[in-house]
Order: sequence, then structure tokens, then C-alpha cells
Amino acid sequence: MNPRNVGRIDLANGIGEVGNPTCGDIMHIEIEVKADKIEDIKFQTFGCAAAIATSSMVTEMVKGKTLEEAERITNRTVAEALDGLPPVKMHCSNLAADALHEAIKSYRSGDVSPTSYTKGCCMQENHSSCEKVED
Repeated sequence: MNPRNVGRIDLANGIGEVGNPTCGDIMHIEIEVKADKIEDIKFQTFGCAAAIATSSMVTEMVKGKTLEEAERITNRTVAEALDGLPPVKMHCSNLAADALHEAIKSYRSGDVSPTSYTKGCCMQENHSSCEKVED
């Protein structure tokens, strides 16, 4: 496993952090936005290999993209970019997408204080990036 974009950004102007107390994963994403584009993005993740892989993939998918393009990232696009995830690990891709969206929200509000957003199972959250799948 060779995750990319691990670390922190000295002058981050957007910070997103989400955690899931059920599985213990915590994802922290920092972005540096210039001219409406994500010029740099770094992450720190505490969690399983799938959580680290999805965090890394999100950073690779959005570096150099506009904020509008980055906001279109969903758990499904992250999982597809990784050639799929086991169903039990899909929440990891959801957390990665949510951390990205929180960082963008932080940038747009001008508030870069490192606040944490806790969420439960993605299928139970109305405001999550998780796409609801019917059985």
C-alpha cells in the first residue's frame, strides 16, 4: 500500500474532518484552494486499510479540479476508482467523500478551525454522500 498526499498543509484554507464511532475511522482532509481550484490536498486518516485507500484516492481524484468538480465526488465514484470495495467497507468511501465536502464547506465559509463532524452508518444519514441502495 502506497498512500499518496498524506500529511498536513501549512496554509490550508479548508479543513474537513469526519469520524464514525461505530467503526472507529477518522478522516482529516486539508485543502489549499487558489482561483477556485484545489491546488493541494492532504489527508490524515486513523482507520483500516480501506479508509486509508479511500482517503488517498479522494485526494488523487480532486487535486487540480475546481471546487464544483470536487463536490460531485460520491462514495460510489471513490469505490469505482478503487475498482470496488467490499460492501462492508463502503462506509469508508462515504467518509472520505464527506471529509472532502466538509473541507470545501470550510473553505467557502472562511472558517478553517479544525472541528470534527461525527456520523453514524452512512445508510442512516440524510446529509451524507452515501448513495442509498435499495435491497
